[in-house]
Amino acid sequence: QVTLVESGGGSVQAGGSLTLSCTASGPTFSTYSMGWFRQAPGKEREFVAASSWSGGFLDANSVKGRFTISRDNAKNTVDLRMNSLKPEDTAVYYCAAGSRFTTSHRMYDYWGQGTQVTVSS
Repeated sequence: QVTLVESGGGSVQAGGSLTLSCTASGPTFSTYSMGWFRQAPGKEREFVAASSWSGGFLDANSVKGRFTISRDNAKNTVDLRMNSLKPEDTAVYYCAAGSRFTTSHRMYDYWGQGTQVTVSS
């Protein structure tokens, strides 16, 4: 069982930056793939970025070059650094953990409660 808690959301103007953090409970964090997803009102949950237990990374085309995912297995944390934010990045952002390294939200087993990110123009 893994419990995930996100932090770091907030409101920012377009072009600004935010860093989201996700802290996981449990001794097996380093064996999980960790993902960040987001969901805007009226839209489906969307993949943002993922980090595998072995050091692999994936990110969505919509955030490529602007967002960076990083993890610290010693601290049980995974961060999402978001630069050059755009109004279309506005959403609730979720941290997720799973045994598979994938962009599909359906393959992740554990989810945080989400944190709101609002980008104004």
